[in-house]
Amino acid sequence: MAMKSYQNHAELLVKEYLLADPLIPYTSIIGGIFACKMVYDLTDLFSDVYFKSYSSLTKLQRIEWNNRAISTFHAVFIATMSLYFVFCSDLFSDQIHGDLVTFQSSAQSTFALGVSVGYFISDLGMIIWFYPSLGGMEYVIHHFFSMIAVAYSMLTGEGQLYTCMVLISETTTPGINLRWYLDIAGMKRSKAYLVNGVVIFFAWFVARILLFIYLFYHISLHQDQVKQMHAFGQLIVLVVPVVLSVMNLMWFWKIFKGMKKTLAKQH
Repeated sequence: MAMKSYQNHAELLVKEYLLADPLIPYTSIIGGIFACKMVYDLTDLFSDVYFKSYSSLTKLQRIEWNNRAISTFHAVFIATMSLYFVFCSDLFSDQIHGDLVTFQSSAQSTFALGVSVGYFISDLGMIIWFYPSLGGMEYVIHHFFSMIAVAYSMLTGEGQLYTCMVLISETTTPGINLRWYLDIAGMKRSKAYLVNGVVIFFAWFVARILLFIYLFYHISLHQDQVKQMHAFGQLIVLVVPVVLSVMNLMWFWKIFKGMKKTLAKQH
């Protein structure tokens, strides 16, 4: 009975406070930042105990090691949530809901986007603090545009469908991070490194090329609904995906050249 009472109180706390509509943006952002800090510290502790090579890394390498664990955690979380909202749930369904698709949202989708904002704030702060060790200007631009777009969608409820579509592209992040871990572990010539490179190539093509083409197609079909958004929201929907698409194409070309070079070495 005591356990049941505790569970009911916990559920009430989450429903009435943490997921209360006016507080969702703030509790989710704080939760995202807290989760990033927790993952960073746990990765540092876990890696120091279970990975012998971790202690031999430089200070900046250990920071990047832990930072990539944060980005992997965020990628798995937000990509899973976004895939569910876009393709599995009826949240953004044209047939079921009478509202415009550009204005459809829920407490759960807003919370998920808030956690993502918390991540982008944390990661952008680390990138700037340790610049350029954790990434060059392209990462600063990518994170800045992503943070603004996700934050606007979270706070206003506008364009959450398109925000989730873009965030599905985070499915490529774990593979990119694994590639770095294999490299730092001296496994650049291993079969695992080769397979990982091929997987990244196809995952990138699907999640960051084909999906963005579908995104632009969907926007063109619903341009009358997009025009009913706030002017700043329209600007984000039209500009941010274009900027990210250009960057995705540039990185895709680098991935293609890298895979081609790796395959040549294998032969």
